[in-house]
Amino acid sequence: MLATYHNHSNWSDGQTPPEDLFHAASVMQIHALGISDHWVLHPQAIQQKWAMPTDALGDYVDALLAVREVSKQRKGPAVRLGVEVDWFPGHSQPLREALGRYPFDYIIGSVHEVNIAGVGRFTIDGSPAAWEKITPQQRDEVHRQYWLNIATLAQSGVFDIVAHIDLPKKFAYYPTIDLKREISDALDAIAAADHLVVELNTAGWHKPCNDGYPTLDILKACRQRDIPVTISADAHQPEHLLRDFDRAARRLADAGYSSVARFNQREMRLEPLTEAVPR
Repeated sequence: MLATYHNHSNWSDGQTPPEDLFHAASVMQIHALGISDHWVLHPQAIQQKWAMPTDALGDYVDALLAVREVSKQRKGPAVRLGVEVDWFPGHSQPLREALGRYPFDYIIGSVHEVNIAGVGRFTIDGSPAAWEKITPQQRDEVHRQYWLNIATLAQSGVFDIVAHIDLPKKFAYYPTIDLKREISDALDAIAAADHLVVELNTAGWHKPCNDGYPTLDILKACRQRDIPVTISADAHQPEHLLRDFDRAARRLADAGYSSVARFNQREMRLEPLTEAVPR
């Protein structure tokens, strides 16, 4: 079953409405189309410009359910209801209460913001200029804090998929300190969670880092821990729904994977890796 889950419409920072993603998926012969727009429940009640309004979650779900109904009538791709939710440590209960009201097929967890001494709130993937303004030591701390937050994300029990797991490399500002312990602890926490999946996000191949998220080494470490994986394009426009899926499948095979995760009604199952590649 050819499936793509991490995709954005104009409900957040995508370029087109969900209907356009559906029509593109039909043409591409995608079997399962997931739409997972950004939703942020910020502890400081901050509304992120790249996310849907915090109070719009119900309307967003209704819009996706309407697309699902159209797809059923036309016997098109199965429309999976997803959402990408920012994680803030210690904030799991409000997320459970808010997200539990809706029939999501999967929930993607991501870390886009960390708090750094001397800096405060730092948006990891905002701009290279923001990284340029902070010191090398503060950059190292961004990387370190990111992995600490990924560990608590895994422990929260809120999510089904961990998004772009080494996102801080996006602008090619790499750590100068050894983070093997922090990365290992985060992966151990993911492995200990119930059916938590790591995505191979192909968008990184089109960023300054010129590398998928995550690296081959991290994927090998995931495979050693039997952490399931899926392939995501992180598409913000219809033509990118399957971008670099063949390249991603080769990386997963190099890491030792032979299967990918699929989702329906918050349940995960595995299918052969060969089913993840367009024919």
